[in-house]
Amino acid sequence: MTSTERFTDGRLPSSPMGGLFTLESRWQRWLEVEAALARAEADVGIVPRDAADTIAAVASIDRLDLARVRADMATSSHPLMPLITELARVAGEPAGGWVHWGATTQNITQTGDAMELRAAHHALLGLLADLFAALAALAERGAELPMAGRTHGQQAVPITFGFKVAGWIDEFSRHLQRLRAVEPRVFTAMLGGAVGNFASLGPAGPEVQSRLADHLGLTAVKLPSRAVGDSLAEYVCILALIAGTGARIAGEVYALSRTEIGELAEPAPEGTIGSSTMPHKRNPQLADDCLALSAEIRALVPLALEGMLRDHEVDGAHSDMTDTAVHRACLATGALLVRLVTITSDLTLHPDRMRANLELTGGLLASERVMLTLGHDVGRQRAHELVHEAAIATSTTTTFLDALAADTRITEHLTRDQLADLLRPEQGLGLSNQLAREAARTATDLAHQLSDRTDSA
Repeated sequence: MTSTERFTDGRLPSSPMGGLFTLESRWQRWLEVEAALARAEADVGIVPRDAADTIAAVASIDRLDLARVRADMATSSHPLMPLITELARVAGEPAGGWVHWGATTQNITQTGDAMELRAAHHALLGLLADLFAALAALAERGAELPMAGRTHGQQAVPITFGFKVAGWIDEFSRHLQRLRAVEPRVFTAMLGGAVGNFASLGPAGPEVQSRLADHLGLTAVKLPSRAVGDSLAEYVCILALIAGTGARIAGEVYALSRTEIGELAEPAPEGTIGSSTMPHKRNPQLADDCLALSAEIRALVPLALEGMLRDHEVDGAHSDMTDTAVHRACLATGALLVRLVTITSDLTLHPDRMRANLELTGGLLASERVMLTLGHDVGRQRAHELVHEAAIATSTTTTFLDALAADTRITEHLTRDQLADLLRPEQGLGLSNQLAREAARTATDLAHQLSDRTDSA
């Protein structure tokens, strides 16, 4: 069982990616390209208008004998020719004689797959809208909630949980920018014939390609070379960046839900079972899934880049690598985002454990604040030395406050009460709450923008 198949019955909403990249779905897209091709060629006088209309009217898998298509594919070992033959048969003569005029297989499949990818892209944007809405609410909920900030796995200075979420929002906002920027480079129509030089259509070729793109709502490529694959590789790389942030979020959930930390927990609907042998277990199953899915997506980047290395004017092996990387990355990214939305929409926060963990070091998290306050009188370097000495003198019998207050070199500048006030975690949050709320507003705005866009798509 793969990560995309786990916990889909009642635990997670269905993925909007369902039905995409199936063979039948791709066939339908290819038929739509054949119909648009005929219309584009009719627009410039290459194909008779009535023939183009007939081809367009029957370009649906519901009109074709799919059993015949599958049988012919098994015999011919060709991904498109049996579909073309069946479309021509259903169109009848003379219209059928104009099917696939001047095109090569990749012109149809790559353009149709661009339409399929566009549908997947819109589904991913819809999931991002849901994720931004969930992150906005989470950042607001945690804006004033103090917790230990950690660097190199050790407690550093206090932050709020909302500040942590703000970092997730910040990364995802740039991923959204990347997805939008790549659209004109990825959602393209390509029609250049056998090697991409318009040999079959001649001077009318660029105009036919432009009109084909218009009919399909795509952008015409500038150079219809079949060997060019950088844009699809770029798209997979963007999905891998999204996966990286997804793994970072899941990793935080996984780590902070450890028994010894216990600051939060992912949603666990009633009836969820963590272990077959340990009834008490509440495992971070969704976070586990996210980590596995993220690794799968990131591992597809080398395959997508390898797919760019096409021999001469094209070769089948590298085109297949590209197709595989794109399809698998899209499906896995959809599954990842569904899980991230579920986690962040209903994440359980444990403020008491956050507070308890903040107090584990007896105020050591405030060492920087004490140092800087003292530094106004003795200089930063000297203050660092004095506070460091107090920090290493702290033990199970001597608190950090006691160690600081016992040093007359410190107390001649700061009283014990002043030191105690500096050690309060709330005094060291900086702009955590402000930054969290700014990020929440940003996420809310992005969620609304994406919802408006997907509704109008």
